[in-house]
Amino acid sequence: MGSRHFEWIYDHVGHFGRFQRVLYFICAFQNISCGIHYLASVFMGVTPRHVCRPPGNLQNGEIWELSRCGRNKRENTSSLDYEYTGSKKEFPCVDGYIYDQNTWKSTAVTQWNLVCDRKWLAMLIQPLFMFGVLLGSVIFGYFSDRLGRRVVLWATSSGMFLFGIAAAFAVDYYTFMAARFFLAMVASGYLVVGFVYVMEFIGMKSRTWASVHLHSFFAVGTLLVALTGYLVRTWWLYQMILSTVTVPFVLCCWVLPETPFWLLSEGRYEEAQKIVDIMAKWNRTSSCKLSEFLSLDLQGPVGNSPTEVQKHSLSHLFYNWNIATRTLTVWLIWFTGSLGFYSFSLNSVNLGGNEYLNLFLLGVVEIPAYTFVCIAMDKVGRRTVLAYSLFCSALTCGVVMVIPHKHYILGVVAAMVGKFAIGAAFGLIYLYTAELYPTIVRSLAVGSGSMVCRLASILAPFSVDLSSVWIFIPQLFVGTMAFLSGVLTLKLPETLGKQLATTWEEAAKLESENESNSSKLLPTTNNSGLEKTAAITPRDSGLG
Repeated sequence: MGSRHFEWIYDHVGHFGRFQRVLYFICAFQNISCGIHYLASVFMGVTPRHVCRPPGNLQNGEIWELSRCGRNKRENTSSLDYEYTGSKKEFPCVDGYIYDQNTWKSTAVTQWNLVCDRKWLAMLIQPLFMFGVLLGSVIFGYFSDRLGRRVVLWATSSGMFLFGIAAAFAVDYYTFMAARFFLAMVASGYLVVGFVYVMEFIGMKSRTWASVHLHSFFAVGTLLVALTGYLVRTWWLYQMILSTVTVPFVLCCWVLPETPFWLLSEGRYEEAQKIVDIMAKWNRTSSCKLSEFLSLDLQGPVGNSPTEVQKHSLSHLFYNWNIATRTLTVWLIWFTGSLGFYSFSLNSVNLGGNEYLNLFLLGVVEIPAYTFVCIAMDKVGRRTVLAYSLFCSALTCGVVMVIPHKHYILGVVAAMVGKFAIGAAFGLIYLYTAELYPTIVRSLAVGSGSMVCRLASILAPFSVDLSSVWIFIPQLFVGTMAFLSGVLTLKLPETLGKQLATTWEEAAKLESENESNSSKLLPTTNNSGLEKTAAITPRDSGLG
């Protein structure tokens, strides 16, 4: 069923009436929980200052020298000088560690002594979570096509609550990691299926703004992480409180209807008609008969039978040299956007000053970034906004590197500008990717970009961990990638005011078309961006 025919229904019952607004805000509220769990490890995985614990059975007269990862027993017990040059015997920290509790009473690191020779276990907390995100987007996207959107929304939301609580009460490190892994899968599954769910209820005229501002609710989750971390300094209580945010949605998600378009795809026409009638009643508009819609869709615009949709593989994104270059550039932008997004957030504790305020501010700037994208992309073009956002991010990374650490306030301000810029780029790349490719591979292009994005989110925590080697390594990586991505973005075609391509020839023509007057075609711009979202299924979002 073509997305153009879907608009026939929206024209009757309303594109974003009261019914759609209620569903939108209910589902968007759950995005807050996703944002919470994606960044909860910023504080839960903090490694405080520590020293090796002395033996519990100290003998009279024994003198021990304690360090971060070891302890030494002096052979000459008569010397009490701080500087000791005599013989001493080294012992491992088999009795655990003493941790500084001024900031956090306990974290996942202190709970299971994930320091020194076990430090690598702490470094896996966030990357393994992001690997679960990658798998969840594929698995639950597939299930939503088979079982329906509504069932998956309920299952993933319930799973977010259950696995979130399970992580808080984990008895050992491996149980904790397993709970977090499954938590990542269901949170990612909700984001993918929830996006498709609300887009299938919203008409073309409102779909771009609605889709972009779903990210704003994710940013609210970041704010709650900062606030809860400031108020609660015990990791398991912190995790449990954050997990309860999903409870309101779990209690009311059973009232959410299935999308009429999934019901139509399953041949459940009467149920779909009931949903459309309810939409019309809530929106105080006249309903429509789906029998007319089905007749239109089956006959096609000229009365012909619809042609069979061909399957396409990843190799089709390398159709020729120009398309291959375009694909690699788009993948690099996806990678850079995700790497920068998570690097800025996870590195907030290393900026100096109050780490809770740092993360809060870096979350706040995301919300105006998405509003900026919605306005600017229809004024100056997608390519221009994307390129300058990437250049701005690269510049601010360089500024952060030259600001002395004692002037940390300036560093935080620069990081906020960088997060604003990378957030704008990240919010735009979904739409821009869809407009760069023809219909036959559009979903595949967005899905492959999403997979590259997940890979970057797995690598971002390792980049932040390298700040222990040199504090500016995250900024160096992100800044370099952002500058390179910005340069290559300028070589991509502008899509503002262009009709969506349906063939490879039309996609290639974007390179050579005159763009001088295209910026005036704003109605075409909106249609192109919005038709895109109707063409993406949950499985497509993860190369399913």
